[in-house]
Amino acid sequence: MMILLQTYAKLMLPEIYQDEAEAVKMHLQLFECVAGYGLGGSTVALFGRVGGGIYTKAADVGADLAGKVCEGLEEDSPKNPGTIADNVGDNVGDIAGMGADLFGSLAEASCAALVVSGASIDLLKTPDAMFFPMFVTAIGIISSFIAVFLVKIGEVNKDNVETKLKMQLVWSSLIMTALLVPATYILPETSVIPFGGNIYSVSRWELFGCVAIGLWTGLLIGFVTEYYTSNRYSPVRELVASTRMGAAPNIILGLALGYESTVVPILALAVTIYYAFSCAGMYGVALAAIGMLGCLPIALAIDGYGPIADNAGGISEMSYIHESVRERTDILDAAGNTTAAIGKGFAIGSACLVSLALFGAYVARVEEATGSGNFVINVLEPITFSGLIVGSMIPYAFSALTMAAVGKAANLMIAEIKS
Repeated sequence: MMILLQTYAKLMLPEIYQDEAEAVKMHLQLFECVAGYGLGGSTVALFGRVGGGIYTKAADVGADLAGKVCEGLEEDSPKNPGTIADNVGDNVGDIAGMGADLFGSLAEASCAALVVSGASIDLLKTPDAMFFPMFVTAIGIISSFIAVFLVKIGEVNKDNVETKLKMQLVWSSLIMTALLVPATYILPETSVIPFGGNIYSVSRWELFGCVAIGLWTGLLIGFVTEYYTSNRYSPVRELVASTRMGAAPNIILGLALGYESTVVPILALAVTIYYAFSCAGMYGVALAAIGMLGCLPIALAIDGYGPIADNAGGISEMSYIHESVRERTDILDAAGNTTAAIGKGFAIGSACLVSLALFGAYVARVEEATGSGNFVINVLEPITFSGLIVGSMIPYAFSALTMAAVGKAANLMIAEIKS
C-alpha cells in the first residue's frame, strides 16, 4: 500500500502543487479511500477478537469444569474431548484474535495520521514526508527482527525465560529509536499543521519525539502489566497468600489489584497525549499511537508464547509423556501468561490513542467539508450529553453479552462431554 501511495504522489501530485487548495483536496480524497482499509481491518478484528475470545474461554472453562464434575476425568486427560477444544481455542482467541486486534489498531492509526497530515501543505510538498507513518511501521518491523536474534545472547533456561522474552521488547524499542533518527530527515525541517482552528508549527524533531514517547510509553505499560501479573513480584504473591483465608478475600484482593494496575498506564497515556497534542495536534497523537505499535511483531510473538506453552503441556499430558515434561511446560506456561498480559497492555493502550486519533481525523474532515476551522463538540448540548451517556453504557452491555455467551457455551460443552 505504501509503495502504491508513494508512486501516485511522486508521479501525479507535483503538477497540482501550484494550487495548494487542489492539492489538499486530492490528498484528502486519496486518504479517505485508505481510511476504508482501516475500517475493514477493524471490522474483521471485531469478529476475530470477540468470536475467538468467546470460543477459547468457553472451551477452557468447559474442559476444566468437566474434569471437576465428571468423576475420573482430568482436565487434560485423553478421555476428555474438551481438551482438544481448549488447545484449539488457545490458537483462535489468544493468537489469531490478538493479531487481528492489533492489526486493526495499527491500520486505524496509520489512516488517521494520513488523513490529518493531508491538511499540511509542507508535508504535501515532500511526498516522502506524507508517508512518514508508514516508514515508522517499516522500521518497527526491522527492529523486531533484529531483536529476535539478540535474545539468543547468553544461556536460556527455565529461570530466565521470562526475562529473555521481556528483553526482546527492550531491545526492539532501543533499536527502533536509533533507526528513527535518520528516518526523521525525510520530514521538512519545520511543518505547519492546521487542526481545530489552530496552527501547529512543528519541527521534525518534535515529530520524532511524538513517535518516541508513544514507543516508550508502550514499553512502560508492558512493564507495569508484568509487575501486576508476574509471580516474581509482591502483588501476585500477596494474592496467593490471600487464598489461605478463603475465596472471598482472594476475589476482593484480585479485583483491587486489577483496578490498581490501571493507574500508572492511564497517567502515562495522559502525559503522552498532552505532549503529542501540544506539539502537532492530532497528527502528533496519531504518530504516538503508531510509535506504541511500532514493535508490534515482538509484542505478538511474546503474546503467542503462552498459548504455545499451554498447548505443549496439554499434548504432553494426552500423550502419556513423563511427568517431568509437564512440569517444564507449566513453568513456561507461567512465564507465557505474564508475557501475554504485556501484549494485552499494548493493545489497550494503543486503542486509547487510536480512538483519539480517529476522532481527530473525523474533525479534520468535517472542517474541510464545512469550510469552518472552529468545529467543536459541546458536551453541554442535550443530544451530545445523551449520546455520551449511551456510549459509556455500551461497553458494559457488550461485556455482559460476551460473558453470558461464554457461560452458556461452557455449559453446553460440559453437557456434551458428560454425554
